Amino acid sequence: MIIGVPTEIKNNENRIALTPGGVLELVKRDHTVYIQKDGGIGSGFSNEMYENAGAKLLDTIEEVYAIAEMIMKVKEPIESEYKLIKKDQFVFTYFHFASYEPLTHAMIDSGAVCLAYETVEKPDRSLPLLVPMSEVAGRMAIQEGAKYLEKPIKGKGVLLGGVPGVAPGKVLVLGGGIVGTQAAKMAAGLGAQVTIMDISLPRLRYLNDVMPANVVTRFSNELNIRELIINHDLIVGAVLIPGAKAPNLITRDMLKDMQPGTVLVDVAVDQGGCIETCKPTTHEDPTFIIDDVVHYCVANMPGAVPYTSTIALTNATLPYAIELANKGWKRACRENRELKLGLNVVGGKVTYKGVSEAFDLPYTPVEEVL
Repeated sequence: MIIGVPTEIKNNENRIALTPGGVLELVKRDHTVYIQKDGGIGSGFSNEMYENAGAKLLDTIEEVYAIAEMIMKVKEPIESEYKLIKKDQFVFTYFHFASYEPLTHAMIDSGAVCLAYETVEKPDRSLPLLVPMSEVAGRMAIQEGAKYLEKPIKGKGVLLGGVPGVAPGKVLVLGGGIVGTQAAKMAAGLGAQVTIMDISLPRLRYLNDVMPANVVTRFSNELNIRELIINHDLIVGAVLIPGAKAPNLITRDMLKDMQPGTVLVDVAVDQGGCIETCKPTTHEDPTFIIDDVVHYCVANMPGAVPYTSTIALTNATLPYAIELANKGWKRACRENRELKLGLNVVGGKVTYKGVSEAFDLPYTPVEEVL
């Protein structure tokens, strides 16, 4: 199969969808891999490293899309890429369709086959291609939140870990999944007082067992959230519903109850976010302030640490990419239920319920396109 890897052109996105090691594994199996020139520089991989691994370099993004049967990316295609995607071309990337309607319509119109990393699902309901980036984003949420609590950037002026004789900062984590667990772990490591909330009692029991003593668990409901936001310094939104929009757990009217300089970090912002006032921002302009509350809502947080993120992502995507390239997408999806669940839009039809429900679009069961 001919695989094309274009350079990511979203603002400050430095990751790339394949490492030289990944290229080598595909080339070894008689596939042809085209990498856009300089595409790996941001992640620390030179053109020479790709050529040594067996990739062919192309100068422009147009050439990559024109030649490839399968496109591998990190972020969803942006507007300038819509016209480059061809009918029946297979596109394997993070799409997050449910949070952006124009992208959904563009992919329907293109007639392409869109397999979304974020909805590939294992039998135990875990999301293997979302996990590595969730781990990075969860850890980064605390790193960034701690920074924006500093006074010069309009934060509260609190050091999360405190010092002897001074109480540590308080961190509230909404959601006890991968992102929330990693965020709580990092905040606890800094010495903060951490509260982690979830609606799953089995999950809370597990977290209660494995977390250090400075992490407490609370059941998530509106009353408890309203009680806790009053005195917490950093609040992390870490709620995700696979392929659908996250619910608003923190509403506009709750901001007035928070202390000035409180920092909100919404990790789920690329799925619409779980904080009503959060709108996606970029690494260049990451924050905005509403009612004296600092909002950090960068949609691609792991893009800021591209070396770590690229390797973590390709460790997870490569086995699936090899299967798709070896068998072709139809056979691979028929034989592997995990991949089948990743199909969101196929040949102009929406084949994932969460996407059809988000925008009231006709739903086609995925079996009909296989």
